[in-house]
Amino acid sequence: MTISTGDSVTIAYTGRLDDGTVFDTTDESVAEEAGLLDEQPDREFEPLTVEVGEGNLIEGMEQGLLGLEAGDSETITVPPEEAYGEADGDSVREFEPAQFEEMVGQEPAEGLQVRAQGGAVGTVVDVSADTVSVDFEHPLAGETLTFEIDVLDVE
Repeated sequence: MTISTGDSVTIAYTGRLDDGTVFDTTDESVAEEAGLLDEQPDREFEPLTVEVGEGNLIEGMEQGLLGLEAGDSETITVPPEEAYGEADGDSVREFEPAQFEEMVGQEPAEGLQVRAQGGAVGTVVDVSADTVSVDFEHPLAGETLTFEIDVLDVE
């Protein structure tokens, strides 16, 4: 059975950047080698089951799955416009320190990851006495992503 929109699929995958850096995987041994176990200690690295077309995967990955079958292995290259978009450098918002602490519930610190009310994730990039700057651009914006995918099941 070939994958089409609406199918539930279970996949194992490893995602790499152009320089070979692993940014995501479902394989625990690959995660350990890439240092992802240390970065995400509470995550379980195991195959992912998703419904194709529900928007739970980036567009390019969903498109790359269409037409594959259980047992297939495929390498899918996803350009930025079908992943997290181009890096535009225009996603930094500034907050007053007191406003930031009230919204986030903790003191600002460079590198701190925060989630906005709308769900966007940002990183504190600068803290001064007057402002806290948070960059809401996705860390993978502007990157071409390559996924090595094994289709384990299709329903």
